[in-house]
Amino acid sequence: MREVQGYPLPLGVQISKDRVNFSIAVPADKDCQLLLYRTGRKKPCRQFDMKPMIGEVRCIALEDIQPGDYEYNYLINKEVVTDPYVKAIAGKERWGVKKELSEHEIRGRLQMSDYDWEGDHTLQIPYHQVIAYSLHIRGFTRHPSSKVKAKGTFQGVIEKLEYLKDLGINQIHCMPVYEFEECQIYRNYWGYGAGSYFAPKSAYSADGDGARGLKDMVKACHRSGIEVVLEMPFCTAADKMMMLECLRYYVMEYHIDGFILNPFVVSMESVHADPFLKNTKIMEHELGFQTVMRRFLKGDEGMIHDVIYWLKHHSKEQGIFNYITDQNGFTLNDLVSYDAKHNEENGEHNQDGPDYNYSWNCGAEGPSRKKAVMELRNHQMFNAFFLLFLAQGTPCMLAGDEFGNSQKGNNNVYCQDNPIGWTDWRGLEKKKELHDFVKELIAFRKSHPILTPERELQGIDLSCCGVPDVSYHGEEAWQIPGEVSSRQLGVYYSGAQTKSEDCYVAYNMHWLEHVFALPALPKGYGWYVKATTERGMLDVPVLLKDQRKLELKERSVTVLTAERIVEVETKKNENITTLTDDQSS
Repeated sequence: MREVQGYPLPLGVQISKDRVNFSIAVPADKDCQLLLYRTGRKKPCRQFDMKPMIGEVRCIALEDIQPGDYEYNYLINKEVVTDPYVKAIAGKERWGVKKELSEHEIRGRLQMSDYDWEGDHTLQIPYHQVIAYSLHIRGFTRHPSSKVKAKGTFQGVIEKLEYLKDLGINQIHCMPVYEFEECQIYRNYWGYGAGSYFAPKSAYSADGDGARGLKDMVKACHRSGIEVVLEMPFCTAADKMMMLECLRYYVMEYHIDGFILNPFVVSMESVHADPFLKNTKIMEHELGFQTVMRRFLKGDEGMIHDVIYWLKHHSKEQGIFNYITDQNGFTLNDLVSYDAKHNEENGEHNQDGPDYNYSWNCGAEGPSRKKAVMELRNHQMFNAFFLLFLAQGTPCMLAGDEFGNSQKGNNNVYCQDNPIGWTDWRGLEKKKELHDFVKELIAFRKSHPILTPERELQGIDLSCCGVPDVSYHGEEAWQIPGEVSSRQLGVYYSGAQTKSEDCYVAYNMHWLEHVFALPALPKGYGWYVKATTERGMLDVPVLLKDQRKLELKERSVTVLTAERIVEVETKKNENITTLTDDQSS
């Protein structure tokens, strides 16, 4: 090989037909050398001095070199350093095996872009049509019950795509997939903190090739109509320009559809202004929906006006998404099973994790055999999914919530690389009824355009049909139950503008039964019960006997649709005023 003059930009390694260029920013008062290794070797075979060229940027280029035959690091003031812009890492192919950079056990690979995308491209699913699902690449399939071959890997996710597609998911949110050091005092299972942000994690690929594994997963997701969104929680010490370049790189090199960023670390203004990222979904976590809906679910007073806001708030403009549970906090099952966090196994004396979860254990802390407690918990999970999927914003559910996955009361499983932190797929058989309900509820949302408007509903009659696009009701029609003590709300969606059927959703989060006055429908149309907390989604809608009111049991939700009245009702679908457990049997 032959050393020639390099060029300073872009930073990192650039491989062309006849040369490899190396560029890195190092303070002028420090020595810097490029270390070259034969592939797989732990001892450098060549070393090149790098002098400052422009400012603090140092660069050299090598000709007559076969990139696949070599790996590299830098030696800065006699300390072995990984390139901040490294695109792939060698030596970290196995999860949980401690490797020492100082011993040259970790090296940068000279990554070649020779992947066949087969015409793949980002999906550009409209924001209002997204049904998102948050998962951890390793934890999603690591549990033996996942029944996949490549457990805990990108390939394992691929094996679950048919499941996700069948559920109705069209976007996945992935916790950090870049190279990070998991072997710390406590196992860094989640992957937050410093890392090699440009390099997909080798241990997340069945064959140790993280770059190819991520590309295979993205391509397979796109074939299934599922977008891929990466959470990129850069640490505060990360270079601001590097963050922007990293996002561009993942869009260009990995066809990533979107990112979840920390606005306290990343300049969101710069990201939104970048022309290369204009068609990329840029999102951030927002706790407003979660906090309000959790409090409403457990029956807190004074929540109605906040609930109204979040039920109609559109997500696109703010780049947010609605969730009741995510990785930071309880799973849905634990939200209705624990009053307090139980993080003792994390080794921090239960001091870690959020203290305020707005949870309610339904009468017993943790696992219970009491029938009344278990029935109430199941009802509360049904209610939570109603709140999530019938709100106007973009919904995102936590992996495993659809079948009651539990973390045994741990609300901060950042270090639990074990069954506590993994998705336990045995729940899919134990809570099949919950899973099927979620699947049918998602399908209901998708089939009713009034629930997924492209723009936020205004509460006015835009279609001149005599009814606002959305209105709010209580025990009196057209009157918001605004008292502090109110824990019930009726929401009437007019389908006139979207040319779809009207919907009415009645939420009663009180521990007492309430009666809802129903808005009158045009002649020939009637309110039909489409779904309830007790019965889930009904196969055949049931006509209400009393079209003026709806009696709703405590802590329950009922969904009505306006349909043309059928003259003959079968005995099985007898006219009803209230659906009870006895009537459902």
